[in-house]
Amino acid sequence: MNLSATPVAPLGSHALLMFLLQVGVLLGTAVLLGRLAQRLGLPSIVGELCAGVVLGPSLLTPLAPAFSAWLLPQQPESIHLLDAAGQLGVLLLVGITGMNIDLGLVRRKGRAAVLVSTGGLVVPFAGGVAVALAIPAALLVDGVDRTVFALFAGVALCVSALPVIAKTLLDMGLLHRNIGQLIVGASVVDDIAGWLLLSVVSAMATTGVHGPDVALSVVYLIAMLACAFFVGRPLVRRLLQWSARAGKGESVPAVCTVLIVLGAVASHALHMEAIIGAFIVGVLIGSSGEPDRERLAPLRIMAVTVLAPLFFATAGLRIDLTAMARPEVALSAVLVLTVAVVGKFAGAYAGARAGRLGHWEALALGAGMNSRGVIEVIIAMVGLRLGILTTEMYTIIVLVAIVTSVMAAPLLRMSVGRMPITREERVREHVMAGGPAPESNS
Repeated sequence: MNLSATPVAPLGSHALLMFLLQVGVLLGTAVLLGRLAQRLGLPSIVGELCAGVVLGPSLLTPLAPAFSAWLLPQQPESIHLLDAAGQLGVLLLVGITGMNIDLGLVRRKGRAAVLVSTGGLVVPFAGGVAVALAIPAALLVDGVDRTVFALFAGVALCVSALPVIAKTLLDMGLLHRNIGQLIVGASVVDDIAGWLLLSVVSAMATTGVHGPDVALSVVYLIAMLACAFFVGRPLVRRLLQWSARAGKGESVPAVCTVLIVLGAVASHALHMEAIIGAFIVGVLIGSSGEPDRERLAPLRIMAVTVLAPLFFATAGLRIDLTAMARPEVALSAVLVLTVAVVGKFAGAYAGARAGRLGHWEALALGAGMNSRGVIEVIIAMVGLRLGILTTEMYTIIVLVAIVTSVMAAPLLRMSVGRMPITREERVREHVMAGGPAPESNS
């Protein structure tokens, strides 16, 4: 019996050449258009997604089909290489998002944050389920249970994008304001609930809508959360303490990367999405109190400026705006966008008013939490990978992410401009800028 294994042939020379060329072109275009978007006052994700739109079936393929087929051939091997690189980027991006979750902020904001988040989740989720039932059958994947699609649409429309919201507030100089802190606190609750809902719905898409299977998925999720809190939390803290001492902390980014990837492996092995585990581990790292921001800077820079733009450009390649020429697709896009915007605004506004906040504060919360950005794109990619979404529905959901992210800043500026600045906010602004708190005039 021959126990020797035949060596696996390495990636072919031409395949490697094309992969490197594709990465260079996609990433270069994403960086350029991302910077252009920032100069125009838009989130960089808008430009990064547009990189894929420009190079994909929306523009390059109709204009230069032969060149498009050469540069980005629709072959599984070529597409899977780009997907693998982008998947690592999205896992790290989600992990970093988890690291920035401030659980203490949620506890401090308490009742108001929970009420706003509850309204901002329940109303758009219900709207997403309702609108999914009205989508024409021609836009659905054959054989997919309409219930699973409806629940997935509800999750896609109820999420908020904490990274985009925090960056928007920071760019506008609103993070120190009470309303800015409340928007972030409510978005934290939104994010956590959204990821948990996604884990259950994705499991349903894999196993089917069967009571025992759904119950088992919930049990797996609860078990994973319990394991993360009681076992993972002290383990992560000790590993980070060790990495901080070893080599003057140079290994901290590598250890964090390993932990995030292994967390993704754990959730994926339990038939949940890999990003769920990455997010949970990110929260554990952020709440451990061990790694300082300076030591995590190399990981953040690599993930945010290189791997994430590559992921969004790859996601943009799957957007087909030519489908909007079909009346049923265009009408469905208008319907989904309207439900997404109105549902989020109405839910957050109602929650804010129930929490005894004023009219302009409630409007600001609706405007801030309406931004879907990064998170909705990631969820749309999950739906495409699981076979829940067609290219048309994927395009519609990504358009919702882009439009709502663009809307956030002007609506916030209008509503926050009506609120007087308090002394507490001025003190917080000085502290966040690294300066001393202003002295009292009394």
